Amino acid sequence: MIYNIRKIFAILSLMVMGSALVYNCEPDPDSLGEQLFLDGAANGVESSYDLIAYNIKNNDSIRSDAFKLLDLISSSSTSSRAVLGAFNENQFGMQRASYFTQVRLATYNPDFGTNAVVDSVVLVVKPVYRTDSLKATTTDENYIYPDGNVDAKKVVSTYPITKFGKAKKSLTLEVHEVSDFMNGFNDIVYSNKKFATYTDLLGSKEIADGNASSVTITKDSDNSALFTSAAPAVRIKLSNSVFQSKIINKKGQPELSDVSNFIRHFRGLKVSVNNNDGYLFQIYPNDMELIMYYKSDLVDSNGATTRPQTKYAFDLKASNMHSGYYEYDRAGAAIQTYANGNTTTGDLKLYAQGMGGNSIGVKFPVATIDKLKELYQTNKAAIISAKIRIYTDKSTWSNTYPKPASSDFTIVQRDKGTDGKETTAFTSDYTSLGTTFIPVRAYDTDKNPAYYDFTVTQSLKDIVESTTNVNYSNKYFKIDLAQFLPNSSGALAGYTYTSRSFSPLRTVFVGSDPTNADNDTTVTPNEIKLRVTYGTKK
Repeated sequence: MIYNIRKIFAILSLMVMGSALVYNCEPDPDSLGEQLFLDGAANGVESSYDLIAYNIKNNDSIRSDAFKLLDLISSSSTSSRAVLGAFNENQFGMQRASYFTQVRLATYNPDFGTNAVVDSVVLVVKPVYRTDSLKATTTDENYIYPDGNVDAKKVVSTYPITKFGKAKKSLTLEVHEVSDFMNGFNDIVYSNKKFATYTDLLGSKEIADGNASSVTITKDSDNSALFTSAAPAVRIKLSNSVFQSKIINKKGQPELSDVSNFIRHFRGLKVSVNNNDGYLFQIYPNDMELIMYYKSDLVDSNGATTRPQTKYAFDLKASNMHSGYYEYDRAGAAIQTYANGNTTTGDLKLYAQGMGGNSIGVKFPVATIDKLKELYQTNKAAIISAKIRIYTDKSTWSNTYPKPASSDFTIVQRDKGTDGKETTAFTSDYTSLGTTFIPVRAYDTDKNPAYYDFTVTQSLKDIVESTTNVNYSNKYFKIDLAQFLPNSSGALAGYTYTSRSFSPLRTVFVGSDPTNADNDTTVTPNEIKLRVTYGTKK
């Protein structure tokens, strides 16, 4: 039924409007041609036109503070992301990601009891993992729970961490105490900001197998829970002595009396890797935990003294200042040769990378617009569909790293006004079609090359079919490997709300490179093109 409605709509549009425009709202690709030719209503033609595509250098820096890493618009902890790890390859070079966070007390002026001594301190890091890929479950029926030597059962479920890079490499996480004051929650921080830390390690943990585990410990006597981790995590043991001296021993002193004093006393944590190569992985910063286990004297009604273990959970959540710190080493990488930012004729290869790496810029050349205007004015050719088609680079990006999906891109339109100020907005297709619009479609992502179509129909029509001359010399599209983020109702929050600050993706695409033709002169080169479908009334 839907298919027939589409065909009827196409016929009526062409018959009623004649030589006027016909605007197609993202039809299925396999039915587009049939719509144009149905019952001989119109002649449909698809043609390719040149584009100017170039690299936009972002100076390997991007805002990476709490307002960019934490999902403050939909209040979903799983939408908040940060990145850890390191990855080095010959196209983009080395990229390493660390994470900073302030720490707060759960309550101020805490009472740890008499003769309190730290048993252990654990930082729990919860990575994004493959929920459908349980690797193993191990059960220890003879486990002895150390606090009280309780007979128990321990069940460990192991899941692979979602990685981008060399998955079989091992990484070692390190935790340092921050020595710089990290300012406040509302302060803007960029990803090249490195807060100073003390030299001594608070703790470290090797992720040799690239997995995260959830643990459940139950008492044998009544099957009650002694310990449960809600989600797979990496648990890093931290220094007992530091928390003894800086937390337990400061009981009743000004350092623990309020937020302002505490974040200047214990200034925060840095989580990083000591590797230069391996993989990048995302974590849920709002789900991180810092737990201190300690014992203190407890006198019962009979005057007997015991020392039960107490758990104290610090606050690492959204009220703290958070930031991502990203390092780059591009020396010897191909990006240094090809990413030239040529806005006149375009670059040969396009290097898109999240977390402050390059964006892609795309402009309409004067010759392309002139040809389309002539078709519209002389032949009364109405634009049905316009797409920017871009291919991954077959020669340089032939690897096992995951290719982007349709949802892994953002596209916005930019324009520089007469005052010299640049404005950014959703594309005209976004604003005219709303939430049902699908801006990007991915094809052959399991092959080499893959390709992607970005719909820019209305944006092109605004220039070609306008009754006045539109100045498009400073207009261009900006494409990034990121996702637009939703608000609490599920709609797009705005063009500034994206995952660029924590997207580990990277891909090399073909710009204006006519040599990428598979050595077959009959094959159209895979250079980026504007593919326009237009219809003319018979």
